[in-house]
Formats: sequence, structure tokens, C-alpha cells
Amino acid sequence: MTERKEEKKEGQPYSPEEMLSFDRIKRAMTSRVLDRIEELWQGKQPINVEQVNEVISSEWQRVKDTVRSTPAAREAFRKYLEHTVSEQIEKLMKEDKTELESLGVVEKSL
Repeated sequence: MTERKEEKKEGQPYSPEEMLSFDRIKRAMTSRVLDRIEELWQGKQPINVEQVNEVISSEWQRVKDTVRSTPAAREAFRKYLEHTVSEQIEKLMKEDKTELESLGVVEKSL
């Protein structure tokens, strides 16, 4: 029983399938937020807005952490970095092309 209660308190981990779209994230997060708020409430006094906002904020952080840790996110970030780095290198090459050509750099090597 303690393990189940601890699991509820910490919240279930998100599955990769729940992170595929904003719609799925919203449904999964809403369910977990409601579960956590019900756990806090347990028939006591009403939960105030600050408590609700705190639960939502902490759950949103869990969502972002989960998304960041997915292989798809890492690959997407890698592609973004490749594109950004490539653009910066192209810009530098254009700026210094004349100088580099005068030093023997050619357009394409064989």
C-alpha cells in the first residue's frame, strides 16, 4: 500500500507515446494533475489556486524533462544544431572567401 501511495505522490512516468503531440501531452498531464490534486485534497479543505498552480507547474516541468530525454528530441536538437552550425560556417566562409582563396583554398577538392 505504501508503494502505491508513493507512486501516486510522485506521479506516473510519462510514456513516449504520450509525448508525441500537444493533444496527448495535455490529456496525460491533465489526468496526472487531477490525480495529484485529489490526493492533496482527500476530503479536506478546498485546494487554493496557488496549490493548483504549483501542481500544474511541477507537472509541466516533468513533461518538459520527459520530452527532452526522448531519442526523438535529441535527434531533432542535433538536426537543429547541424543546421545552425552550418549556417554560421557558411557565413564565415563568405566573409573571408577572398582572403582564403588568395591563400590557396579552392572551391572543391578532388
